[in-house]
Amino acid sequence: MIYEKRVVSTTVWGVIFGFILWGLLTTSGKVTLSGAVSIILYQALMGFVIGISAWKVSWWLHGLLIGLFFSLPLAFSSLWIGMGWGRGFALTLVIGIVFGFLIETLTTLVFKAEMRIPQVEEKKEEKEE
Repeated sequence: MIYEKRVVSTTVWGVIFGFILWGLLTTSGKVTLSGAVSIILYQALMGFVIGISAWKVSWWLHGLLIGLFFSLPLAFSSLWIGMGWGRGFALTLVIGIVFGFLIETLTTLVFKAEMRIPQVEEKKEEKEE
C-alpha cells in the first residue's frame, strides 16, 4: 500500500528543489528550456522514488543513498560534456546527495510522513459446503 501523503510530499519537495537547482544553475550561465525541464523532472522523479521506496534502512541514510544513486549518472554525464571532476562530477554528486537528504528530512521530520513497510493482509477463505 502506498502512503499517499509521503509520495505527494516527496514529489512536491522534488519539484521545489528542482526549481532551486535551476535557479542556482542560472547564476553561472544561461540554462536552456530543455535543460530547465530536465532539471525539474530529475528532482521530481528523485522525490517520487524516495516516496515510493520502502527500503529497510534508516530515513536519513535512505535520502542520502537515493540522492547518490540518482546523481551518479548525471555526474558522469557532466564529465562527458567536459565540465571536469571538480565543477562537474563532484558538485553534481554532492548536490544530488544533499537534495535527497533534504527531501527525506523534510518529509519525515517536518510533515511526519515516515516510511512504512507494506503489510500483507491475509484473508481467510470461506469454504462452501
